[in-house]
Amino acid sequence: MRIHLIAVGTRMPAWVNEAYQEYARRLPRECMLQLAEIPLSKRRKSQTSEQAAEEEGLQMLAAIPGDCTVIALDVLGKHWSTETLAGRLQDWLGSGRDVALLVGGPDGLSAGCLARADLTWSLSALTYPHPLVRVILSEQLYRAWTINAGHPYHRS
Repeated sequence: MRIHLIAVGTRMPAWVNEAYQEYARRLPRECMLQLAEIPLSKRRKSQTSEQAAEEEGLQMLAAIPGDCTVIALDVLGKHWSTETLAGRLQDWLGSGRDVALLVGGPDGLSAGCLARADLTWSLSALTYPHPLVRVILSEQLYRAWTINAGHPYHRS
Protein backbone atom coordinates (compact mmCIF):
# COMPACT_ATOMS: atom_id res chain seq x y z
CA MET A 1 0.00 0.00 0.00
CA ARG A 2 1.09 3.54 -0.69
CA ILE A 3 -0.07 6.67 1.04
CA HIS A 4 -0.16 9.55 -1.41
CA LEU A 5 0.07 12.94 0.26
CA ILE A 6 -1.30 15.34 -2.35
CA ALA A 7 -0.64 18.84 -1.09
CA VAL A 8 -0.91 22.32 -2.55
CA GLY A 9 2.32 24.29 -2.37
CA THR A 10 5.85 23.95 -3.67
CA ARG A 11 9.23 25.33 -2.57
CA MET A 12 8.84 24.55 1.11
CA PRO A 13 11.46 25.72 3.61
CA ALA A 14 14.33 23.29 4.10
CA TRP A 15 13.23 22.40 7.65
CA VAL A 16 9.81 21.29 6.34
CA ASN A 17 11.35 19.07 3.66
CA GLU A 18 13.86 17.61 6.13
CA ALA A 19 11.24 16.84 8.79
CA TYR A 20 8.79 15.37 6.28
CA GLN A 21 11.51 13.21 4.71
CA GLU A 22 12.70 11.99 8.12
CA TYR A 23 9.31 10.52 9.02
CA ALA A 24 8.52 9.33 5.48
CA ARG A 25 11.86 7.50 5.44
CA ARG A 26 11.03 5.73 8.70
CA LEU A 27 7.85 4.18 7.33
CA PRO A 28 8.27 0.64 6.01
CA ARG A 29 7.81 -0.34 2.41
CA GLU A 30 4.32 -1.75 3.06
CA CYS A 31 2.98 1.73 3.84
CA MET A 32 5.25 4.00 1.86
CA LEU A 33 4.46 7.73 1.99
CA GLN A 34 4.78 9.65 -1.27
CA LEU A 35 4.38 13.39 -1.73
CA ALA A 36 2.80 15.00 -4.78
CA GLU A 37 3.07 18.78 -4.72
CA ILE A 38 0.46 20.84 -6.56
CA PRO A 39 1.50 24.40 -7.46
CA LEU A 40 -0.55 27.25 -6.02
CA SER A 41 -2.81 28.79 -8.63
CA LYS A 42 -1.75 32.26 -9.65
CA ARG A 43 -3.82 34.73 -7.68
CA ARG A 44 -5.42 37.49 -9.72
CA LYS A 45 -7.47 40.46 -8.57
CA SER A 46 -10.45 39.29 -10.61
CA GLN A 47 -10.29 35.80 -9.10
CA THR A 48 -12.19 34.71 -5.99
CA SER A 49 -10.71 32.38 -3.38
CA GLU A 50 -13.21 29.72 -4.50
CA GLN A 51 -11.91 29.98 -8.07
CA ALA A 52 -8.32 29.62 -6.87
CA ALA A 53 -9.23 26.54 -4.81
CA GLU A 54 -11.12 25.13 -7.81
CA GLU A 55 -8.06 25.45 -10.07
CA GLU A 56 -5.89 23.71 -7.48
CA GLY A 57 -8.61 21.13 -6.89
CA LEU A 58 -8.67 20.07 -10.53
CA GLN A 59 -4.93 19.37 -10.37
CA MET A 60 -5.32 17.52 -7.07
CA LEU A 61 -8.09 15.31 -8.46
CA ALA A 62 -5.93 14.51 -11.49
CA ALA A 63 -3.08 13.47 -9.16
CA ILE A 64 -5.16 10.86 -7.31
CA PRO A 65 -4.15 7.37 -8.45
CA GLY A 66 -6.94 5.00 -9.45
CA ASP A 67 -8.74 2.90 -6.84
CA CYS A 68 -7.61 4.97 -3.85
CA THR A 69 -9.35 5.64 -0.61
CA VAL A 70 -9.45 9.46 -0.58
CA ILE A 71 -9.27 11.43 2.65
CA ALA A 72 -9.70 15.19 2.61
CA LEU A 73 -8.08 17.17 5.39
CA ASP A 74 -10.63 19.79 6.25
CA VAL A 75 -11.44 21.90 9.30
CA LEU A 76 -14.98 20.48 9.29
CA GLY A 77 -13.78 16.87 9.22
CA LYS A 78 -13.79 14.35 12.05
CA HIS A 79 -11.15 14.59 14.77
CA TRP A 80 -9.17 11.36 15.18
CA SER A 81 -7.00 10.34 18.09
CA THR A 82 -3.63 8.80 17.35
CA GLU A 83 -5.05 5.42 18.33
CA THR A 84 -7.95 5.91 15.90
CA LEU A 85 -5.45 6.72 13.15
CA ALA A 86 -3.53 3.55 14.02
CA GLY A 87 -6.73 1.55 13.60
CA ARG A 88 -7.50 3.22 10.30
CA LEU A 89 -3.96 2.58 9.08
CA GLN A 90 -4.38 -1.09 9.94
CA ASP A 91 -7.67 -1.16 8.00
CA TRP A 92 -6.04 0.56 5.02
CA LEU A 93 -3.20 -1.93 5.00
CA GLY A 94 -5.69 -4.80 5.12
CA SER A 95 -7.76 -3.39 2.26
CA GLY A 96 -4.89 -3.52 -0.22
CA ARG A 97 -5.95 -0.15 -1.64
CA ASP A 98 -3.75 2.92 -1.73
CA VAL A 99 -4.76 5.98 0.27
CA ALA A 100 -4.67 9.59 -0.93
CA LEU A 101 -4.57 12.42 1.63
CA LEU A 102 -5.64 15.79 0.20
CA VAL A 103 -4.23 18.97 1.76
CA GLY A 104 -5.49 22.20 0.23
CA GLY A 105 -3.79 25.54 -0.11
CA PRO A 106 -4.51 28.84 1.65
CA ASP A 107 -8.09 28.81 0.36
CA GLY A 108 -8.78 25.23 1.40
CA LEU A 109 -10.03 22.36 -0.70
CA SER A 110 -12.37 22.75 -3.63
CA ALA A 111 -15.93 21.47 -3.49
CA GLY A 112 -14.88 18.82 -6.02
CA CYS A 113 -12.13 17.50 -3.74
CA LEU A 114 -14.50 17.37 -0.78
CA ALA A 115 -17.12 15.56 -2.88
CA ARG A 116 -14.54 13.02 -4.09
CA ALA A 117 -13.36 12.23 -0.54
CA ASP A 118 -14.43 9.02 1.15
CA LEU A 119 -13.66 10.60 4.54
CA THR A 120 -12.89 14.05 5.89
CA TRP A 121 -10.36 14.41 8.68
CA SER A 122 -9.53 17.44 10.79
CA LEU A 123 -6.13 17.46 12.46
CA SER A 124 -7.25 20.03 15.02
CA ALA A 125 -9.63 22.86 15.73
CA LEU A 126 -6.53 25.04 15.38
CA THR A 127 -5.39 26.39 12.02
CA TYR A 128 -1.90 25.20 11.04
CA PRO A 129 0.38 26.65 8.37
CA HIS A 130 0.17 24.39 5.33
CA PRO A 131 3.88 23.49 5.39
CA LEU A 132 3.56 22.31 8.99
CA VAL A 133 0.65 20.01 8.07
CA ARG A 134 3.04 17.89 5.99
CA VAL A 135 5.29 17.41 8.98
CA ILE A 136 2.41 16.65 11.36
CA LEU A 137 0.87 14.15 8.94
CA SER A 138 4.11 12.29 8.29
CA GLU A 139 4.91 12.10 12.01
CA GLN A 140 1.41 10.94 12.93
CA LEU A 141 1.43 8.27 10.23
CA TYR A 142 4.78 7.03 11.52
CA ARG A 143 3.46 7.09 15.10
CA ALA A 144 0.35 5.12 14.04
CA TRP A 145 2.55 2.56 12.32
CA THR A 146 4.71 2.18 15.46
CA ILE A 147 1.58 1.56 17.57
CA ASN A 148 0.50 -1.23 15.22
CA ALA A 149 4.02 -2.67 15.13
CA GLY A 150 4.41 -2.64 18.93
CA HIS A 151 7.37 -0.28 18.61
CA PRO A 152 8.11 1.83 21.75
CA TYR A 153 8.04 5.19 19.93
CA HIS A 154 4.50 6.00 21.10
CA ARG A 155 3.79 6.26 24.78
CA SER A 156 0.18 6.74 25.78
